[in-house]
Amino acid sequence: MLPRIRQDVRVTGVAIAGSIAGGHPDIYSDVDLIVVIDDEAFDAVMKERLTLIDTWAALVAGFTGEHVGEPRLIITLVGPPLLHVDFKFVRTSDFAERVENPDILWDRDGRLANTLAEHPLTPPSLDLQWIEDRVWIWVHYGATKLGRGELFETIGFLNYLRETVLGPLAARRVGAAPRGVRHLETIAPNEARDLQATLCGYDRHDAGRALLAAVELYRRWLDDAQAGIERHRRAEKLAVQYLHDVIDQAS
Repeated sequence: MLPRIRQDVRVTGVAIAGSIAGGHPDIYSDVDLIVVIDDEAFDAVMKERLTLIDTWAALVAGFTGEHVGEPRLIITLVGPPLLHVDFKFVRTSDFAERVENPDILWDRDGRLANTLAEHPLTPPSLDLQWIEDRVWIWVHYGATKLGRGELFETIGFLNYLRETVLGPLAARRVGAAPRGVRHLETIAPNEARDLQATLCGYDRHDAGRALLAAVELYRRWLDDAQAGIERHRRAEKLAVQYLHDVIDQAS
């Protein structure tokens, strides 16, 4: 694939990110490619990305990544054998903007290497105040879904809490980058075991128990973090009481 990509003079380099760059891929890993485009050619390339990819690899299917907030991304299957390959197209001037350090596979004129050297990576941090400012409103919201008997919504809300709050807190506890619940079973096995209490089946009582478990886990992990943030104790008390009232009414 790389020799074909290099033939396009508009491409200034190619890098690889994700688990391969991190040194821990497995047979289920996807391939995260960063295709770096000359700034002046970027808009033209964006209009023909799928066509280009089809000349680079045996394209089976592909679509753009707006659903993950990244319209520059093309998510594909290539093969057979089937392989998930993400192609992220970026301007040369934007290559420094990253959440992890990629491995450069090819660099037409050395600009990519120079960019990484001149702009050291700042590891992502978890904004605990941002979470605390929102979490008790979220808990109230989840309780209303439970109260209505909207169990699919309640289960979805618990997934959201794990992705947005509990998973990142779990990663933070072991010094890992906060990335939802990705790889938690491997990087934070004890925390992953605790998170099992926030799972539930399609049952109102079980969903209420899982919501209470999520609340208690958040409280404990935030207390352990000893973060100097403003705790919204009144909102916490009222939201948790509301949740208990909803659970009692459903009993």
